[in-house]
Amino acid sequence: MSDAGAVGIGVPTVYGMSASGNCYKVRLLLEQLGRDYRWIEVDSSRGQTRTPEYLARNANGKVPLLELDDGRRLAESNAILCFLAEGSALLPADAWRRAQVLQWLFFEQYSHEPYVAVARFICGWLPADHPRRAELPRLRERAHHALALMERELAARDFMVDGGYSVADIALYAYTHDAPRGGVDLDGYPALRAWIARVEATPGFVPLRVELP
Repeated sequence: MSDAGAVGIGVPTVYGMSASGNCYKVRLLLEQLGRDYRWIEVDSSRGQTRTPEYLARNANGKVPLLELDDGRRLAESNAILCFLAEGSALLPADAWRRAQVLQWLFFEQYSHEPYVAVARFICGWLPADHPRRAELPRLRERAHHALALMERELAARDFMVDGGYSVADIALYAYTHDAPRGGVDLDGYPALRAWIARVEATPGFVPLRVELP
């Protein structure tokens, strides 16, 4: 798929929750770069990101967290993607194409993840009588708005950015392909579903691991 990506960082450690889309992004990228890494499972649904030991590593109390051999740490999934993909084909060197990748990474965190991922969380991890289920109609409406925008873009190209597969695709694939778990149906998005299939056909692809509580 690409060359080694970020170099000179040894074997990084990822603190992550396997069922999390944000953590899955990092694992998928590392697998597709062919990099060695250590994975430490941290279950945020059971409070494991709020322990004093974990908060000493990431005061924001979230996963994923990347830790390098020299002790440096980096949080926020899309920042981690950019760091690890530096120097590889998955993060363009061309300034305009790189800006387009960043555009989609910002979109994913602001206009996509808060709706697609949150609906998925409520349906998959909260009981049927939980009051947050009242949020689902609004979340699904906004999720469909984001997916419709992606559908229009993907009707004109194979991947999110001209020039091929990139970390923009990895970031958006993570929650998009699992949107039905949150009651967000993908049947009305043929270009989006074709893109999902193309992502899953890329070298080194590994699926998301989801174990519901």
